[in-house]
This record gives sequence, C-alpha cells and structure tokens, in this order.
Amino acid sequence: MIPSGFEHLEILAEIDALAGQLDRWAGDAPPWPAADACRAIVGRLLERAESIRLRLEAPLVVATLGGTGTGKSSLVNALVGAEVVRAGRERPTTTRPALICRPDVSPADLDIDPAHVELIQCDLESLGNLVLIDCPDPDTTEQPEAGETNLARLRHLLPHCDVLLVTTTQQKYRSARVADELAAAARGARLVFVQTHADVDDDIREDWRRVLGEQYSTGSVFVVDCLAALADARAGMAPRGEFGSLVDLLSRQLAGAAPGRIRRANFLDLVDQALASCRRRIDEHLPAVRELETAIDQQRGRLAARAAEQIRSELLANRRSWENRLLGRVVASWGFSPWALVLRIYQGLGNLLFGTLLMRARTPAQMALWGTVQGVRTWRKRRGAAAADTKIVRAAAGWDSTELREAALVLDGHAADAELARDAARFPCVADEAADAGAALVVDVGGQIEALLSRLARRHTGWFTRARYELLLGAMLVALLYRMGRNFFWDSWLAEDPQTVFGLDFYLSAAFWLVLWCMMLVWAFTSRLRRGLRREIDQLAGQWSHSPASTALFARLAGECDVVERFSERLDQLRQQAAAVRRRLVMPDDSLGHRR
Repeated sequence: MIPSGFEHLEILAEIDALAGQLDRWAGDAPPWPAADACRAIVGRLLERAESIRLRLEAPLVVATLGGTGTGKSSLVNALVGAEVVRAGRERPTTTRPALICRPDVSPADLDIDPAHVELIQCDLESLGNLVLIDCPDPDTTEQPEAGETNLARLRHLLPHCDVLLVTTTQQKYRSARVADELAAAARGARLVFVQTHADVDDDIREDWRRVLGEQYSTGSVFVVDCLAALADARAGMAPRGEFGSLVDLLSRQLAGAAPGRIRRANFLDLVDQALASCRRRIDEHLPAVRELETAIDQQRGRLAARAAEQIRSELLANRRSWENRLLGRVVASWGFSPWALVLRIYQGLGNLLFGTLLMRARTPAQMALWGTVQGVRTWRKRRGAAAADTKIVRAAAGWDSTELREAALVLDGHAADAELARDAARFPCVADEAADAGAALVVDVGGQIEALLSRLARRHTGWFTRARYELLLGAMLVALLYRMGRNFFWDSWLAEDPQTVFGLDFYLSAAFWLVLWCMMLVWAFTSRLRRGLRREIDQLAGQWSHSPASTALFARLAGECDVVERFSERLDQLRQQAAAVRRRLVMPDDSLGHRR
C-alpha cells in the first residue's frame, strides 16, 4: 500500500523536524571529544540532507557499482538501449564516471559537479525517469588521472546516487574490496543486485544471498545477459526475461512519486547510520564519565561524613548546653506545678545560690562583689552558649584543606580520563564550592537542630511522662505532710498517750530525703532527655552524611557530567524518533535491497 499524499506530507514534515532536532542536538554538544565527533558527523549528515532537498524533484539517479569486468558499462548500454559507453569484459574500461541523461537535465540539477563526470545526453525514451551513472571500478590499481584515483572518483560520486545497481559475476561476487565499498555506500542508497554474464556463468544467486544476508536485505536478485539485451534493443524488441523485469522495476515501478520516497528513505538510512556511529563513539567514552560521577559521589560522601562526624562530636562535647536549652523548653511548656518547680530550681540552681548570698550581703562592698561575680557568671554562660554554636558552625562550614586537595587530585585524574574540562577539578574551584556547600550545610544543620529540640521537647512533655513524675514527687510530699500532720494534730493533741512534736532533727531529715528524692527524679528525667538527645544527634549525623547541601561540592564538575548524560539520552530519543519515521515510510517496491 502506497501512502496518500497527505501522509507523504506528514512524513516529509517529520523528516524536516527530525533534521532540525539533529541540528539543535549537535549545536548543544558539550565540550567533549565524543560530542565533537558527533557534531561533525551530524554536520556531514545535514549537508547530505540539503543535497537531497535540492534534488527532491529531480529524476532518479541510478549508478552502477561492481568490480572490474562485471559488466557495469554493458548493463548501462542495455538499459539505455544504445552503446553510449565503452564496455569490456577483461580489463577496466571506465576510468571516469559517465553520466547519461536527457538533454534537459544537467549535473547541476542533481547537485553533481560537472567537472567530476563525463556528460552524455541522449534523447531516449528509456531515460524518461532516470539518470544513469557508469561508475569507475573500485578494485583496480590504475595510475591517477588528474590527481584522482578511480576509488576517489567513485567515493565522491556515490553520495549523490539514489539507487545502486550492484553488479557481479560468478568470479567476482566474493570480492572483499567491492564488499567494503558497497558497505560504505549502501547507507543512503537503495540497492538492486544484478548478476551479469548470464550467457557464460552459472546462477550464483542463492549463494550470493547467503553472502549478503547478514548485512543486507537483498530484495530481488536479477540474472541478465547484457549483450543479448542490447542486441534486442537494437533490433527493436521489447526487453525479455529477467532483464525485462529489471527494466520494469527501474522505468515503471520507480517512476512518479517513488524517487521522493526513495530519497527520504535513503536519508533516514543515513540518519540511522550517523546516529549509530554517534552512539558507538559516546559509548566508548561514557564509561570514563560515569566513573567520574561515581568518584564525585564517593568524595562527596567522604567529606560530608567527615563534616557530620565533626558536628556530632561538637554537639556531644557541648551537650550540657543543649540539655539546658531542651530542659528550658520542657519547663516553659508545663507552666506551674510541683515537678515543674523542681526542674526550674534545678535549672536555676546557680542563680538560687547566688541569690542566697545576696540576701546575706550586709555592706555595699559585699553587694558590689556579688554583682561582679554574677555578671561574670552571666557573661561566661552566654559566651559558652555562643561558643557551642560557633563550634558547630565551624564544624559544618569548615572543610579540611588537606582532604579537599586530595579529593581535587582524585577528581582531576578522573576528569582527565573522561576528557572533560579539568578546570572544575582544580583546588581553587573546589575550595569555592566547598565554601558554598558549608554555608548551605550550616543552614541545614541549624534548622535540623532546632527541629530536634522542638521534637524532643514535645516528646518529653506528654501527659503520661508528666503525670508519672508529678505522681512520684507528689507521693513523697504526701508522705512527709502526712507524717508531720499526724504528729502535730493527732499524736500531740488527740491521742490517749500524747507525744512530743517532731523537733528540728526530723525536719532536717525530711528535707534531706525530699531533696534526695528530687535529685533522683531529676537525674532520671535528665538522663532520659540526654539519651534521647544523643540518639537523635546520632540519627541526624547519618542524615548529614547525605545532606542535599553536599551537592554544592564539585557542582561544576558534576554539572558537566550531567550535560554529557543528557546529551547521550537525547541521542537515544532521536534514534527512536528516526526509527518510528522509518517504519511509517512505505517503499514503492520490495524488490529494492538495502543495508540492514
């Protein structure tokens, strides 16, 4: 089924869009050797695309390709129906390409330099839809003519051909030299395989198909006698047998809109070949880039783990300050109660003792001395809290320069292997990124510590925790009050055998046990706070080892790797898009072969 005109317009638009995307993809290539090679490959491909566009409405260009003596010139003469080029079976006779076309067609219409071909114009019916090119032999070692060898002239001409008539004989179909040139030319052209010399050779088509089968879809393979076909044409006879089928294929089935479809299919073949070549080049260099990405992750993890351990050590070394802050939040949330009063007394024990000293001051000198001591205590307390915060900031923001230099040296070696720009792995750049990472880590750590204190305060101010300590403290207070009340009201007044009221010794003993009980409760409560704080700090330290802030380390080098990865991923998307367009493009005849 041949697509409708609208479908052809859609496919042409998709090919144009694909060419534009290829151009943008190559233009966005990162400074990387494999990407530079891809840019050059796509540049050549787009040049071919422009050549195809210029001759989109031109006649179909059909060229011969085969070894010496395989009857290329004889086949051209038979197709034209006249002896327009010199032929010979034993030695090379074609040294300069011969372009055979109608008088109203010129090489310039086909984007071919007239200086590279011998122009033969014939007003023949057989050339109504075709332009034939008799190409030089690729497997000869003749002396150069005008500075060019046969092989050079052939390679210059093949990109302008739409269909290749691949000729061979019983003796030549396994020629390695011709096979190499065919492999190079087959991308970008449809193929018609023709065994000549049918009058003297055995039919080798089955074996030839096996030889070609791994690399090519062969389509129909024709066996022709070119000399007999030319004699029939001169006698005015219609083409017969397989030669007639070959003529029908070229003159009728490949007429009309077929040249445009063939050229678009050839272009898509070139796209597939170019992108496959780009994929191979990228795959050769991509492992080194991924090793660099792995090394970046390892160095980030190592430095972040070291910073996290330093922060953890500083937090634990100053845990008394953090415990006081946490205890202050707990007490503030409870308001007034016996247990809250005990915690306030414990938290402000130093201030309480100094307040007692103030009450005992009798002279202005004693009061001045108390004020001085209290001022020094307050200053030292605030300085200690500020010092604890400063140490944490230094631990978070400060990276060991020796370790940074070591990491920069390791990454510089990997960047050299990956062939990426090495400036991003130099120590000055790494040091600047480390400063940014440290600043981000300070903000991250500060926020997490505040959240930690709030979380622990909520956890330890629940009603069950508070009720338990209030109950234990209340039980001691009730027991003491019961003893004192019973002694004062019952034992000394109402009992049948009155006893004396408890003296100072009892009250001192009661105060001692009350204080001891309160100390035990405070110790149990603060120990619980301390364990929770240490556990949370240990958990946070594990998170700091993978903090998002550490991504600022080696960010420029990682960015270059990301650009390469996106470049590679975009290549895969373009290959899938090109394959989808190729599947939609219907060829005019399945007799045409092509490179797999």
